[in-house]
Order: sequence, then C-alpha cells, then structure tokens
Amino acid sequence: MSDSQIQEKLREMLVESRAWLEGHFKLTSGRHSGNYMQCAMLLRFPKYAAFAGGEIAKRIAALRPDFIVSPALGGLIIGHEVARALNVPFLFCEREDGRMKLRRFPMPVGKRFVAVEDVVTTGGSVKETAEHMVAGGCVWAGSACIVDRSGGAQQLGPDLVSLFKVSFPTWEADDCPLCRELGTPPVKPGSRPGAK
Repeated sequence: MSDSQIQEKLREMLVESRAWLEGHFKLTSGRHSGNYMQCAMLLRFPKYAAFAGGEIAKRIAALRPDFIVSPALGGLIIGHEVARALNVPFLFCEREDGRMKLRRFPMPVGKRFVAVEDVVTTGGSVKETAEHMVAGGCVWAGSACIVDRSGGAQQLGPDLVSLFKVSFPTWEADDCPLCRELGTPPVKPGSRPGAK
C-alpha cells in the first residue's frame, strides 16, 4: 500500500468511527476549532487499531526500538499495537503529581525506545514521557503517532513519524468566528479538561 492509499484508508476509518468531528470545540490549549480528532473513537475498533499499529511499526522498525513507551491515557492502545507488531515490550507513563512518570515498570536502563501517541498537537505529553525515560537512562530513538495535527508546531522535531498529517484552523476564544456565528459555547471533548 502506498502512503497516499494508507492516508485515504485512515481518513475513511477516522470519519466512519466518528474520531474526526466537525462542530465547535474548545481544545486542551483553550483555543477554539471547528474540527476535533479523538482517536479513542478510532481505536475502540480492534481492526482499526491493528491497522494503524502495524503501519506505524513498519515505519519505525529501522529505528530498532527495544521497547515502545506511551503517555497514558491516549497512547495506551496504539502504543500496545505498535509494540505487538514489532514483538517488543510495551510500557507507559502516567501522571503523578502533574508529571509523567514510569510507575508500574522497572526502568529499562540502556534500552532504545520509540515514544508513541495517538494524536500529536504540541507534542508536550510525548516529549515529557520521552524525557522522563531519558533521565532514567534510556535512549530516545524516535517518536510516532497516528495523526500529527500540529501543522509543524509540535516540539518533537522533524523526525516525528505519523500516518496522517492535518492542520485545522484554531482561534483564541475572543476571536472565534464560530462563537459569533453560532452564538453557542464550544464543546470540550477529549480526556483532559485543563490546559497543558
């Protein structure tokens, strides 16, 4: 399958699963948008999760990761699918006192990892997870996601591997045309109500 065929197939999956929403949304950053990506809706279907995980695994295999790590909660399913496709262990970090930490597993000192997330906007959670692993003595080989919706603004550098790139216009709350046109407040979807 070519990259364009994979992107078209993924687009169909995102729409069919209602992971790609259109409306009036308040993002985690506090900005407003007419589009929202909620990959949990995509990943609730095992065949879609397996497809995305397998395709990411093909793209990162050359990085030779010893394990995959993801930030909880959004990266759990896709990180596990990528690890399964590569036949390597899967670990995850979770927030403790506001910081990403490896709480449930021993630190695999000296091992190479790829940090995997479902959707990257700023890349903050992936970067924080990866930096925690590096501080613990691991080697950060790369980062990957299903959807890069950063428009080039993510903090992970040019080596971020993604299956799908999209950039939606966003606005500060005071400048939101949807607030003016619709006259209704935005919906706050997703898993984190606070700004990051």
